[in-house]
This record gives sequence, C-alpha cells and structure tokens, in this order.
Amino acid sequence: MMKAKDKAWFALFTVPLLFVFTTVVIIPFIIGIMYSFVNWDGIPANPKVFVGFDNYVKLFQDERFLASSWHTIKFTVLTLISVNLLGLLLSLFVTARLRVSNAARTLFFMPNLIGGLILGYIWQFIFTDAFKLIGEKTGLQSIFYNWLLDPTFALYAMVIVFTWQMAGYTMIIYIAGIQGIPDDLMEAAKVDGANLWHRITKIIFPLLMPAFTICLFLTLSGAFKIFDVNLSLTKGGPNNATEMFAMNIFNEIFGYGHYGLGQAKAIIFFFIVAALTLTQVIITKRREVQM
Repeated sequence: MMKAKDKAWFALFTVPLLFVFTTVVIIPFIIGIMYSFVNWDGIPANPKVFVGFDNYVKLFQDERFLASSWHTIKFTVLTLISVNLLGLLLSLFVTARLRVSNAARTLFFMPNLIGGLILGYIWQFIFTDAFKLIGEKTGLQSIFYNWLLDPTFALYAMVIVFTWQMAGYTMIIYIAGIQGIPDDLMEAAKVDGANLWHRITKIIFPLLMPAFTICLFLTLSGAFKIFDVNLSLTKGGPNNATEMFAMNIFNEIFGYGHYGLGQAKAIIFFFIVAALTLTQVIITKRREVQM
C-alpha cells in the first residue's frame, strides 16, 4: 500500500499536470465537438445555429476535403517507408565502428532541430533557385526544375523535406535498439555461419521491433498532422495539389469562416489518426520479441 506521504508527493506532481492537460486538451476537445453541430462563422457576436449532423454530411460531400484526404494518405504512405528505411540505414551506418560515426550522428540528427516553418522556407529556396541553377549548369532541366510548381512533383518535394527532417530522429531510436542487442548473440550467430543478411533479418529486425513500434507511430502521426512544412513550403499549392488534412481544416475555419464545418472535419481527423495509430501499435506490439 502507498503511504500517505508518498500519496502527497504523487499528488503534488500529477495534479498540476492533470489540470493543465484537462484545461488545454480535454475541455477544448469537448467544446470542439459541441461546435461541430452548429453553423457559426467564429465571430462571438454572431449567433450559433444548431444544425445537428449537417456538417458531418457536408464534409463527405466536400470534394476539396476528399482530395486533401487522398493527398494526406499518399504522403503518409510514402513518408512511412522513406523515413523509416532511411533512418534504419543511417543507424546501421553509424553503429558500424567507423571513425566518423559520432560526427555522422550529429550531422544526420541536426535537421530535426530546425523548426518546420524554417525548414520549409529553406527547401523552398532549394527547389526554386538551387534546382534551377543545377538544371541550367547540367542541362538536366527535365529533372532539376521548380518541383513546387508541378502538381505531381510538389507532393514528392514535401516527402523529401519531411524525410530529411525525421530520418535523423528515427535513426537515434534505431541506434538505441541496435545497441540493446547483446554482442554475444551476434558473435554466436557469426560462429554458427550466419551471414550479414541472415543476422539482419533473423536477429536484428525481430529484436528491433520495439523501435519499429515507436518510429512507425511517430512517423504515422507526424505525417498525418503535418501543417508547418505544408504551410511554408507549398501553402497547399499548386492548385491545392498538396493541401493536407490539417491545412484544409485551417482554411475551412480561418479562411472561409466555416467554424462548425471545420470543427466537424477536425473531429473526423482526430478519430482517423487515433484509429490508425492505435491499430499500428497493436499490430507491431504483437510482433515484438522478448529477450
């Protein structure tokens, strides 16, 4: 049983956090659900008209919202593969007892320290000016041009930027997982004749499943909720070809003044992200191997 003194210390540290979480997250979320059932422009002086589930019906008839949903799904699938594949490869590289390993870790992790808005503006310069210059110097204008003006390649440009930002972070998590694998286990596999491929697929990958669970969760939730890079890099263009879930909701509320409809989209967005991330965690948790 917990002693009274321990309970007091427990309450001292948890009650303020619970108060902040309830004030900042729970209460606004409940208010947002209430607003999703009204027709309101967000101006306090104007009346809120109760419309029931009309906003939820409208959002499934909104072609722009459905298009942004497809853009988000496509972006998430691509980044889920690219971020984790690159992060895993970088982790294998920096744990390979090289002289430059420590410097490489710092270099690969640095993009994650840059804010999303700044990151977007940096890569906007690269795609607009640097790519144009490279194309003129090399004669490869068909490859090196302003991708941000191309409705097809603008989304791939966002994938590149997000991968560059997140790969170093996932690399750190994979490094921790790799370093947690016992050396004697790897040595025993070498003695038994297991080649590099077998060691990676039969030992490293199964024992890295907890790291995969974390990295897939972070990538999946981060890709679905992306807004800052989307805003600074493409602003949803060209022709709304890169407008993601979060930006569509932002534009609906603050651009068009449809507060109720925007809140309904936000609620649907929340449940989609929650369902996908929860499903991913359950599936990968079941595949984790206990040492």
